[in-house]
Amino acid sequence: MADNQLQVLNALDVAKTQWYHFTAIVIAGMGFFTDAYDLFCISLVTKLLGRIYYHEEGSHKPGTLPPNVAAATNGVAFCGTLAGQLFFGWLGDKLGRKKVYGMTLMIMVLCSIASGLSFGDKPKTVMATLCFFRFWLGFGIGGDYPLSATIMSEYANKKTRGAFISAVFAMQGFGIMAGGIFAIIISSIFDAKFPAPAYADDALRSTVPQADFVWRIILMFGAIPASMTYYSRSKMPETARYTALVAKNAQQAASDMSRVLQVEIEPEQILEEISTDKSKSFSLFSKQFMKRHGLHLLGTTSTWFLLDIAFYSQNLFQKDIFSAIGWIPPAQTMNAVQEVFKIARAQTLIALCSTVPGYWFTVVFIDVIGRFAIQLMGFFFMTVFMFALAIPYNHWTHKDNRIGFVIMYSLTFFFANFGPNATTFVVPAEIFPARFRSTCHGISAASGKLGAMVGAFGFLYLAQSPDKNKTDAGYPPGIGVRNSLLVLGVINFLGILFTFLVPESKGKSLEEMSGENESNEQNNNDSRTVEMV
Repeated sequence: MADNQLQVLNALDVAKTQWYHFTAIVIAGMGFFTDAYDLFCISLVTKLLGRIYYHEEGSHKPGTLPPNVAAATNGVAFCGTLAGQLFFGWLGDKLGRKKVYGMTLMIMVLCSIASGLSFGDKPKTVMATLCFFRFWLGFGIGGDYPLSATIMSEYANKKTRGAFISAVFAMQGFGIMAGGIFAIIISSIFDAKFPAPAYADDALRSTVPQADFVWRIILMFGAIPASMTYYSRSKMPETARYTALVAKNAQQAASDMSRVLQVEIEPEQILEEISTDKSKSFSLFSKQFMKRHGLHLLGTTSTWFLLDIAFYSQNLFQKDIFSAIGWIPPAQTMNAVQEVFKIARAQTLIALCSTVPGYWFTVVFIDVIGRFAIQLMGFFFMTVFMFALAIPYNHWTHKDNRIGFVIMYSLTFFFANFGPNATTFVVPAEIFPARFRSTCHGISAASGKLGAMVGAFGFLYLAQSPDKNKTDAGYPPGIGVRNSLLVLGVINFLGILFTFLVPESKGKSLEEMSGENESNEQNNNDSRTVEMV
């Protein structure tokens, strides 16, 4: 296949792992570190927001966000992310990866800072301001998905490409963990500096005025890691695959990659190899595109959609897990800042024990056993553990059996990350033509975020007790936790089936996967025919 491939692209495919590979991982990975921090840190402070802005005089329990406000606060960033994935994915193919890459980071920096500000001090005003800026924060985060994946795939060699792309994605785990650690530090400082009684002892004084600074500092801190990599992103050259195959500038591609790879690539050797025959190109969603890549796009969008329903709905059961093992005591036994500390500690431990290891298992094994096997295995074990939790659910609710529930729950998280949560990010960056790669990754990722909304909010209502007297305040009756777990088990099983639509890309060049080598071969044959005539 290398004979039909542009020399500069073949040089990238066979290049030894070099310092620039690790530099690219850090530059792209710090974006994902920030993405995860920004998306997940809101869950650390929602309880605090409820105590500050929705306190009810005489209530036996601290104030909580009303269901619609909680849904908006947690979900508005997902809406922005979905829009950003579609828009910046498309823009990355139109203008180039590099030109758009800095834009997403600046949006993230500005909106992280603005998320901690508010116009006024009334609950509606504060929540409206927070939701507005978190939407645009999500918009910037959304752009990072297709661009980071595409840039890393187009820089990497084919031997270790999967590990490099998944290493970028694995920085999410460190971002989640960093959010928890930073919240632990801030809450500890404020609790020591401004001590307060538990809610049960003094409801009003349990939330000190200074607690209003805690959530703002935690949200605004996300701007720092993002701003640290802006300069590095601006200095990255455009990827050779975009320059050569989309912009049709072979000389610039050879020049850029000669500098990056520190080898001499003669531009005149590849100038004639780039096809300029427009009749052999096809547009996105054209009949020819659907014939070649339609099932692949269905596979990447459906598996990411199904995965994110299950992955994000798992947050529903965290409060049960944390309470079962004593990580979070009843809210009324703590003051507002202490509750932030307890929640942050629990999230950090979950990230440390199951989330981070799962990501890095994928990094180690993805180029050994392949994307298909890891995704199939992940969905399989997620299905098994979900049914194992659901079918004997009453057994797990007994106090003596809750440790087993915790283990099952952690393993489900582990196999989501050492499984489809990583591979659904990697594969769309490898199997589509260069001129559609960023767009198709954005479409796949947006499908995932749609699943995340279904998982995070649809199941929040669905998992409510069928008995209206046992539902959480403000929620209608649902089908219960056990039946919700059964539904999630079925969703994971569907993920197994749709995985068969996704091709294996281990050890293959991007052009081989996308069929662009075939076009080059055909064009070379046509050129030879013309010369003979």
